[in-house]
Amino acid sequence: MTKTSQRVTAVLFCVFLAGFGLLHIVLPDRTFSPVENRNLRQLPAFTWSALADGSYTAALETYLADQFPLRDGWMGLKTRYEYLLGKREFHGVYLCGDRLISRLEDDSRSEENLACVRALTGKTDIPVYLGLIPTAAEIWRDRLPEGVDSFDQAAYLKRARETGAVWTDIAGALAAHGDEAVFYRTDHHWTSLGAYYGYAALMEAMGEEPVPLGTARRVSEDFFGTLYSSSGVHWLQPDSIERYVDGAGVTVVSDGETHGLYVDSFLAEKDQYASFMGGNAPLYIMRNESAAANRKLLVVRDSYSDSLAPFLSQSFSEVHLLDLRYYRTPVAQYAEENDVDMIFVCYSVENFIKDTDAALLAQ
Repeated sequence: MTKTSQRVTAVLFCVFLAGFGLLHIVLPDRTFSPVENRNLRQLPAFTWSALADGSYTAALETYLADQFPLRDGWMGLKTRYEYLLGKREFHGVYLCGDRLISRLEDDSRSEENLACVRALTGKTDIPVYLGLIPTAAEIWRDRLPEGVDSFDQAAYLKRARETGAVWTDIAGALAAHGDEAVFYRTDHHWTSLGAYYGYAALMEAMGEEPVPLGTARRVSEDFFGTLYSSSGVHWLQPDSIERYVDGAGVTVVSDGETHGLYVDSFLAEKDQYASFMGGNAPLYIMRNESAAANRKLLVVRDSYSDSLAPFLSQSFSEVHLLDLRYYRTPVAQYAEENDVDMIFVCYSVENFIKDTDAALLAQ
């Protein structure tokens, strides 16, 4: 390389650095990344003590990375480059053709939380049903890249049958319809169709007939879910969101406010899945005077129950959806105080084996 070419390279490099430095100054800091679906680090406050212990420089490094000009575009370019090199796992998410499937690893609470369900069945005379929802990594195990390691959900579900709760075979129901769109392609949740099959499995466990599926109504065609955000794989086509229950006559109460079965304002936001009932909340109480039976159901749940709720509203006149992450009350106590007829513990396997709040099942 000649001295002239070295000088040109050095000049271009300096221009590149100066250009991005100028962009960083000119462009306003962002507070939220819709692509990554997370809050971004803001400029940390300077103190001599923070500088001395290193926390200021660490926070400043995170801030500069989060506020890097055109960050989303560079991240997508990096992921595409790695894909061309043959990589198929991105931040714990596998790219499997036209869909994303998250890797599932065991957690130390997996057996302890089964013991909590077992304790619940011994603390109450109210019938307890247990339904654990396998992830796409189990239902579509054959679509994962060859040789990948994933938590053996089938073996875990087999152990879950021994808790004393009435088993709800959601895994079997989903597997029977594995050739259908039971999970989103860019999100970890099941679709409304998958939720219906889970609902039908509960009705079967109760010895009752589920309401018919009905006709789908598409309410969104531009849903990009959590796996799209976390993986960096940003070239897939968006998902659609469909509803099978119109919600007529159903009211939902949360935090003293009453609304309908769906909150359509979320369809204009990043987290469109939250349009089912309104997203995460400590407690939802759903009522439908026209339901098939005048019964109260308590659902101890995670976010998968958001899209399950519309179907439950058709079979139970009152459904209490309790999220133990936010509502700190023993389940048996809540069930007795609210005179429920049955308890349904319904989690995804991924959340259940990590849940640190399941101890409230045993208290």
